[in-house]
Amino acid sequence: MNTDTIKGRLLFLKEAENLKNVMRSSHTSNGRNESTAEHTWRLALLALVFEDELKYLDFSRVLKMCLVHDLGETLSGDVPAIEKQNYPNKDIQERNDLLILTSSLEEPLRSNLLGLWEEYEAGQTQEAIAVKALDKLETILQHNQGINPEDFDYEFNLTYGEKYTDQHPLFKSIRAILNEETLQRANKQ
Repeated sequence: MNTDTIKGRLLFLKEAENLKNVMRSSHTSNGRNESTAEHTWRLALLALVFEDELKYLDFSRVLKMCLVHDLGETLSGDVPAIEKQNYPNKDIQERNDLLILTSSLEEPLRSNLLGLWEEYEAGQTQEAIAVKALDKLETILQHNQGINPEDFDYEFNLTYGEKYTDQHPLFKSIRAILNEETLQRANKQ
């Protein structure tokens, strides 16, 4: 590999580091806001922990999709799921930001990352549907585990991402457990 290719990849990694600074509306178990990078890490870990139940999937593709699904938030930040309807062009913004973020990468690497992101966004393949389901489940898990503000809307969790979590018995089972936890948290509020 030549020096310019290495430098381009290192530049991409340096710019992608900003995901550690992009804060989400979720809170950690000690009450601080969660970063998008932390969410991405636990999403990949969630997929890995349940890999044995997802043997029908191309698991390498699943992990890659987990890692790139929020890269488009590196420049413009995260929009909480509960507010997405107020940002109808968020997907266009994320794609444009991803194009900027990956501009230092050579082809076909750049196209591969963009292709994984687009596959996730379209949510049509089995892998994309699984990652979308796991993404929603990880968010709900964090909401149930985190120290949330007093006005936190637990009701939102009860239907968030059902379109994806209803696609597989494993996701339905995880969802049932998380819904029970959500109801317990809501009742304590």
